[in-house]
Amino acid sequence: MEEHAPTASHNFPLRATEKVLLAFFAYVAVLSLCFPPRPLLGHQPWLLLIIAVLSILVSSRVTILRDLLPLGLTFMAFREMELFRPAHFSHYFENIWVRWDHVALAQWHGRAFVESLGPAVPEFLELCYFLVYGAGLFGVIALYVLRRSKDIDRFLLFYVSGTLLAYAFFPFFPSQPPRLLFPDADPPQYLTSARSLNLWLLQVGTIHSSVFPSAHVSSAFSTAWGLFSILPCQKTLTWGFLFYAVCVAVATVYGRYHYLADSVAGFGISLLAAALVWTFTTRRRSSSATTVKEVQKF
Repeated sequence: MEEHAPTASHNFPLRATEKVLLAFFAYVAVLSLCFPPRPLLGHQPWLLLIIAVLSILVSSRVTILRDLLPLGLTFMAFREMELFRPAHFSHYFENIWVRWDHVALAQWHGRAFVESLGPAVPEFLELCYFLVYGAGLFGVIALYVLRRSKDIDRFLLFYVSGTLLAYAFFPFFPSQPPRLLFPDADPPQYLTSARSLNLWLLQVGTIHSSVFPSAHVSSAFSTAWGLFSILPCQKTLTWGFLFYAVCVAVATVYGRYHYLADSVAGFGISLLAAALVWTFTTRRRSSSATTVKEVQKF
């Protein structure tokens, strides 16, 4: 009998987001070989790279699982950054950044402005900070609801790229948050219920290796850029989420979760990642359109 070559249905092309995730885990694994010793590092990055590869292979046949897996792997990448926590912090950067914060919060009356209406605005900002953990999931659900599931990978490319690019800087800027290192430096005057929840969550679930740049800010804005790219006509959704991202940025500084420098850097990283993704996706669509036109000529 004549043998037939495998059909395209048996192939396993990686999605763009999966390539970015694998590149990140490979980057961390290689970085671990040439990075200054860390008490927790060891060979764990290589194990996590293998887990990422196997997870993508296992999810390849289940669309919904494949759509959601990048969110889980992004969280795994976040936890991986704890491996780079140093035995001792020099606090060189923090001592500079906290002075800038004092200018913004005290001398420019930033904290007084946020608290001018009482606890309502601080509570809202703390709630925005808490909800940022679900920003990527929100975007995926929105695309499902609007029947744009075919664009989920493109959206996740924005979200994952902006978030992972922030993580990539963590090993080079070991730092501690102002709420722990400088508890008396311009703290919020209101202990709202949402703030209590955030403080508890950070106590039990966050990493302690670095706060620069702010991945909260970069992921929130990256979600907004992804929604703008795919749903430009959904102005209530896109501009509403952009406003939300701004609130997250304010909340990180006001709540003393991050320094102003972290927030600004996180915003800048989201712009850089969005520019790279936009360029990549635009060229890929242009190349695909050119290929289709050439095929139609024949």
